Amino acid sequence: MGFLKYIREEAEVIKERDPAIKSSMEVLLYPSFRVMLSYRRAHKLYRKGHYFLARYISQRAARKTGIEIHPGAQIGRGFFIDHGSGVIIGETAEVGDNVTLYQGVTLGGTGKETGKRHPTIGDNVMISAGAKIIGSFTVGENSKIGAGSVVIEEVPPNCTVVGVPGRIVKRDNVKQPWRDLDQCHLPDPVLDDITVLQHENVELTNRLLELERTVRLLKRQETTEPVNASEE
Repeated sequence: MGFLKYIREEAEVIKERDPAIKSSMEVLLYPSFRVMLSYRRAHKLYRKGHYFLARYISQRAARKTGIEIHPGAQIGRGFFIDHGSGVIIGETAEVGDNVTLYQGVTLGGTGKETGKRHPTIGDNVMISAGAKIIGSFTVGENSKIGAGSVVIEEVPPNCTVVGVPGRIVKRDNVKQPWRDLDQCHLPDPVLDDITVLQHENVELTNRLLELERTVRLLKRQETTEPVNASEE
């Protein structure tokens, strides 16, 4: 891909996914755009064995944008970071095409692995703000990771994951994430459990009240029966 074609493609991706962008010139100021230009340069140098220069470029970009992408990471086309402050992508991370990340996302390692230490992210995945994906496993294509989730094990394709640790709460959700970037209205398993407990508590309370009424009626009958017998 030529440089100008790459610039146009990156600009279109940013304008499509961020409604705050009002003109093509604004794209030049966008942290995601600037850091990806630096990453592509650094990645080429890294693959050629120029490790220090590659790291120098990536660290300069991290200081300017708040987004730290190791030059050894492999990132596909259509990659988008919304805002981006605090995003960290490790050396052996692999990111597919059309992936969207929000601020504070970490694609990191556990610190106990060697070789492939960071996650592999499939195509069309959305990772919401503050999510942490830790370890050398795969997040399947078309999946969503909820805000603040901590994912420590493999995620099948077409799933929605929320919570700490992350739990799968929806499967076969095949909507394309770059057309469905709602990172707030995701299933909440904790709220579902609380709702179930509330319903059960109401049912138990009603049954208890019913039993108390029955006991009171029985007591009344026990006290009135001897009186009636004496009157006879």
